[in-house]
Amino acid sequence: MSQTLPLFSKTQLQSHNKENDVWVSLYHRKIYNVTSFLDEHPGGGDLILEYAGKDVTDILSDEISHTHSETTYEILDENYLVGYLANEEEEKELLSNPKHQVDVKIDGENVDNLHSEHYDSTKLDGLPEYEKLNIVTDYSHDYKNHKFLDLNKPLLLQVLFGNFTKEFYLDQVHRPRHYGKGSAPLFGNFLEPLSLTPWFVVPMIWIPVDLFIFYVGFTNMNKFLSVFLFSAGVFVWTLIEYAMHRFLFHLDYYLPDHSIAFTIHFLLHGVHHYLPMDRYRLVMPPTLFVALCYPFYKLVFSIFPFYMACSAFAGGFLGYIMYDCTHYILHHAKLPSYLQQLKKYHLEHHYKNYELGFGVTSWFWDKVFGTFLEVGNNAQKLS
Repeated sequence: MSQTLPLFSKTQLQSHNKENDVWVSLYHRKIYNVTSFLDEHPGGGDLILEYAGKDVTDILSDEISHTHSETTYEILDENYLVGYLANEEEEKELLSNPKHQVDVKIDGENVDNLHSEHYDSTKLDGLPEYEKLNIVTDYSHDYKNHKFLDLNKPLLLQVLFGNFTKEFYLDQVHRPRHYGKGSAPLFGNFLEPLSLTPWFVVPMIWIPVDLFIFYVGFTNMNKFLSVFLFSAGVFVWTLIEYAMHRFLFHLDYYLPDHSIAFTIHFLLHGVHHYLPMDRYRLVMPPTLFVALCYPFYKLVFSIFPFYMACSAFAGGFLGYIMYDCTHYILHHAKLPSYLQQLKKYHLEHHYKNYELGFGVTSWFWDKVFGTFLEVGNNAQKLS
């Protein structure tokens, strides 16, 4: 689509190469300001920063590393296009008129052929090359092909009123999609912010609370006993983590065959399997955590005397904080080699077999209870 926008020289393009100011070009003609997209990119902003001030045509169409769907290019044009890269003749005009604008058409380029192929993330055949997790799902193609959810519309109401069978719902909700425009709308109204939680909110809010609870127990009882109960609490959390993931979040085939049950399932965990690379739905919103934590709080404080309960509960609480932060980094952070296998393990739970591999911080309980997921060798090294 032709637009009248400013022309920029190659030098100007190259000058926008900092983390807070990132421009890239496409076809050595269109220029995009993608600064605001760094935090939303499914594979992390570092992948974009490598090409700051440069042309991205080849890397976007590279079948090995970054093949992208047509939707990706549409999003770039609709949201990030700021101007055009001047050719030699146009650069001369820029010298006399820095604000020169032009109506540009990309002639001689079969643009569709540059990105006609698309990666289908919904095929559960094992963890793909990590770069493919950055490829945005073609929304219209996905909806026409699967007849499930339209990613351009609020998702929860579509689940509630979709009239899906249980078999169809479970099959589709566990087939990953990649949104590419931040977070897909869940509620589509004033409740939307409650469903979005940056990872740092978890340690920022809950670590001070946890430290206070531990302090109360530690300063009012035998120190060795307090540390022992705290450590026991951390260990017990690992079992709770496994059990909740397996028997609550993946209730799956025990769900009633009813749209309300599907909607609750989707809200608790289904949306994460449907959009596994969504940065803002990887940790538990504080409101949901309070609701799920309350029964455990009541149980611990009913079993133990108050100060002993404080120490034990603080240990379990820290286990949860570590779990949520680990969950985020397994999806999005660059990890040292000794954590690469754990990252592959969790992502294969999403992209290979969601009925196995319920451990997130470790696979210890998966081995104990026979749900260990063998990690395939087809995926490249994750970063």
